[in-house]
Amino acid sequence: MASWDDMRVFLAVARAESLSRAAPTLRMDAATVGRRIARLEAGLGAALFVKSPQGYALTDLGVRMRDHAADAEASLSQAIEEAQGDQAGLTGQIRIGAPDGAANYLLPQVCAAISAENPGLEIQVLALPRVVNLSKREADMAITVSRPQAGRLTVQKVSDYRLHLAAPKGETIEKMDDLKQHRIVGYIPDMIFDKELDYLGDLGADGVQVASNSVAVQVMALRNGAGVGIMHDFALPFAPELKRVLVEELSLTRSFYLVRHVSDRSSDRLSRFAAALNQRLKAEIARLESLVA
Repeated sequence: MASWDDMRVFLAVARAESLSRAAPTLRMDAATVGRRIARLEAGLGAALFVKSPQGYALTDLGVRMRDHAADAEASLSQAIEEAQGDQAGLTGQIRIGAPDGAANYLLPQVCAAISAENPGLEIQVLALPRVVNLSKREADMAITVSRPQAGRLTVQKVSDYRLHLAAPKGETIEKMDDLKQHRIVGYIPDMIFDKELDYLGDLGADGVQVASNSVAVQVMALRNGAGVGIMHDFALPFAPELKRVLVEELSLTRSFYLVRHVSDRSSDRLSRFAAALNQRLKAEIARLESLVA
């Protein structure tokens, strides 16, 4: 019969999709992790992974076992929280997945404030140019720019945020037609992972001349005179070389959502952290946007 330690090894490989990537989190070498997985599969009499040079992909049985094991892991964490009875402050490790705009320009201030109030808490920010997979437990919760339509998830809207065209302060741009004389800075078109990040239609532009899948890289390109581009209002206070242009002609509104796995609803620790994150994130967006309004 499989032990919880076996499940711990299984979950690490399922999430990392690789023995070598799972090994450091387990504090084992890859060969030992491989032997543990082989022993688990032999005991079950069924394959949990399809092995290939690209990594370890879950079989149908593996997907079902991952979901059950993740639920059991969440329940165990909840039981430990209740046993500790730590209501005075948040402790342990919490990982937040976020698009890099939020990760670079909002979460550092927000997490610093929450950390100051909870000295025993370790906060990790996972900044990815893609949607964070909570089912694989890549993070405890995630900030997204679209409301997820599938998965065992709970979704809470945090706040709207605004975006405008930004250009170096020395540029004169008085009408939309003037954009034809400037290079466009934006996302790599085939790497846009969420339809809400596709701004080309709003710009009426044919393409992007300076592109990156990272908001931070786009902002640095704009600051160095690479062109004009859509930029979060909350990021503008960090870029004193830039100004908003054509504010009346082009103003976009998007939203942030806080997403959690449904099995975490019973976790008081995660719920208290989510409440603090929601409140402070909303306030930080409003504060930064007020500086450029």
